[in-house]
Amino acid sequence: MTTVRRIACFAVLCTLGYCGMAQQAGNPFDFAIALSGNFGELRPNHLHSGLDFKTQQREGHPVHAVRDGYVSRVAVSPWGYGNVIYMTHPDSTVSVYAHLQRFADSVAAAVKARQYEAESFQVDLALPPGQFAFGRGEVIGYSGNSGSSGGPHLHFEVRDGRTGEALDPLPLYRERVADTRAPRLRALMICPSEGLGVVNGSAEKRRLLPVTDRDGGISFRDSVEAWGRIGFAVCADDYMDGASNVYGVKEMTVSVDGEEVFHSCLDRFSLDESRYINAWIDYEEWIERRRFYVKTFVEQGNHFRFITSRNRGYVTVDEARTYRIDFRLTDGFGNTCRFALNVTGKEQAIPAPDTEGTTPFYRHGENRFGASGVRLHIPAGSLYGHFYFRYGAEADSTGVAGIHVLHDRPVALHRPARLSLRLLREGGADGRQYGIVALRGGRQSWIGGVYRDGWIDAEIGELGRYTVCIDSVAPVITPVNRARWTASQTIAFRLTDNLSGIHAWRATIDGAYALFALDGKKGLISCAFDPERLTRGKHTLRLTVTDACGNQAVHETDFTW
Repeated sequence: MTTVRRIACFAVLCTLGYCGMAQQAGNPFDFAIALSGNFGELRPNHLHSGLDFKTQQREGHPVHAVRDGYVSRVAVSPWGYGNVIYMTHPDSTVSVYAHLQRFADSVAAAVKARQYEAESFQVDLALPPGQFAFGRGEVIGYSGNSGSSGGPHLHFEVRDGRTGEALDPLPLYRERVADTRAPRLRALMICPSEGLGVVNGSAEKRRLLPVTDRDGGISFRDSVEAWGRIGFAVCADDYMDGASNVYGVKEMTVSVDGEEVFHSCLDRFSLDESRYINAWIDYEEWIERRRFYVKTFVEQGNHFRFITSRNRGYVTVDEARTYRIDFRLTDGFGNTCRFALNVTGKEQAIPAPDTEGTTPFYRHGENRFGASGVRLHIPAGSLYGHFYFRYGAEADSTGVAGIHVLHDRPVALHRPARLSLRLLREGGADGRQYGIVALRGGRQSWIGGVYRDGWIDAEIGELGRYTVCIDSVAPVITPVNRARWTASQTIAFRLTDNLSGIHAWRATIDGAYALFALDGKKGLISCAFDPERLTRGKHTLRLTVTDACGNQAVHETDFTW
C-alpha cells in the first residue's frame, strides 16, 4: 500500500471511531487471540464480513463485550449466524458475536420468553438501549457452533451503525496476532474478452502456473502472445504464523508498464452488495473446480466500491512490443507477494463469438426466453454482463418435466429470475408436492415453487440444469437416546427428509407448546426439561414435522421426569 493510501485508510478508520476503538477494544476471550478466518475472504455468493476467532476446538468459553455498549439486537436461527448478539457502542459502531452456544442469563431469559410467546424457535428481536447494557469485559454469551458454523468458533464483526457497512476488525487486534507470511500465488489466468481479444491464437482462457525459485521469486514457464483486449484473474491464498488455516488476500494491485490499472482493498463493504462477488470472481471456475479466481478487470455489473481501475482494468494489446504486467498481493499486515508477467504483442486473428443457435441476453433491460415446456424471465439488473444464451433439453424418462439446460456454462444472477417449467404428466400428486430442482454433479437441490395450471413457477439464482420432481414422502422422526431422556433431562430427535427439506416443526407436552431447538447442520432437535414449565411425573409429547411440500410426520410418546 502506498503512503497516500495508508494515510487515507487511517483517516477513514479515525472517522469511524476506530482510532479510539483500537485502544479500547478488548479480547472477547480469556485466552490469546488466534484467527481461523479473516475479513473479506471469498465465500459462495458473499464476502466474509468479519473475523473468525478460534475457540480451542471447544464450545462454552465465556465471550466478553469488547467495548461498553448495549444489546440492540439478538437473534436465534438454525442457519446462518445461529445464536447472535449485536452490541451498539457510543461511537455508533456495532459489534456482532455469532454462532454462540448460549446467551448471558439475562438476555437468554428475554429470548426464551419471546420464543414461547411466538411459539417459534427462530426469533429476531430489536431491543431498546436501556434493556441490556454491558461494560467492556463483561460476559455476554458463550462460544459455540450454532447456525451454519462449520466448527466451534466465534464469528466477530464490526459494522458502521450509520451505513450498515461491515468494517475490517483486524486493525483492532493486529498487535495481538503474529503474521510475517506473505500471500501465495496459486495460479494466474489470462482472460481474452470475447470477440475482442486473443491469447496464443485462442479465445479461450489460459491458466499459467507459477514457478518459485529458492529466493522466493515467481516466474512463468509459458510464453504469452496476445492481441486485443485481455484481462487477468488471480488465484491466491494468505497465511499467518503458527496456523495451518488459509486466509483471503486483503489488497491487490495491477500495473501495466508502470501505470496502475487495478486496485482493490477490502477495508469495508456493504452487506447488501456482497453478492457482487459473483461478478468479481470467475464464477465458472468456482462452480466447476471450486477455485476462486479474482478478476483484476471490472465487469459492467460489478459495483464493489472498494475497487478502483483504469479502463476497467483491461489491457489493450495493440502494438508489437513487450507489455510488462506487475502484480502486488498484500495482506492485512503489509506482507507482500510480487510477480510480473511479460506479454508479447503479436497481431493475430481474433475469433468471432459463436452465436449460432443463441439468444443475446443484455445486462440492461429485461431478458425473456421461451421454448417447449419452459419460460424464463430475467429482470433488469440481474446480469453482470451480456452474453449469448444457449438452451438445451434432455430427455428424462423418470421425470415429470424433462431436463432443461439453461445455458452451456454456469451464470450467476444478482437478482432472482423467474423460471416456469411445464409438467409433461401429472401423477396425481398434490400441487404443493411438485417443485423445481437444480441438477449439478449428480445431485438434486430443491428449489421449490408454486403449481399453476400444469406449470411450476419458482425463482432461481443462477442458470444451469433444472427439472421438476415430486416430493410426496413425509419427513422421518427418529428418537435419539430415548432411554436417557430422563437422566439427561433432554428430549432429542433426528429429523430427515428425502428431498424438499424440513420446513417447520411444532411440539407440545401435555397439549402446551414446548420449545425445541433445531441444529440445522445435524438435523437434530432437542428440548431441555424446564422446571418452570414441566412438573415431575408422566407426560405426553406430540411432535409434528412438516417438509417444504406440506408432507407431515407425527410422533407421539409418553415419558417420565
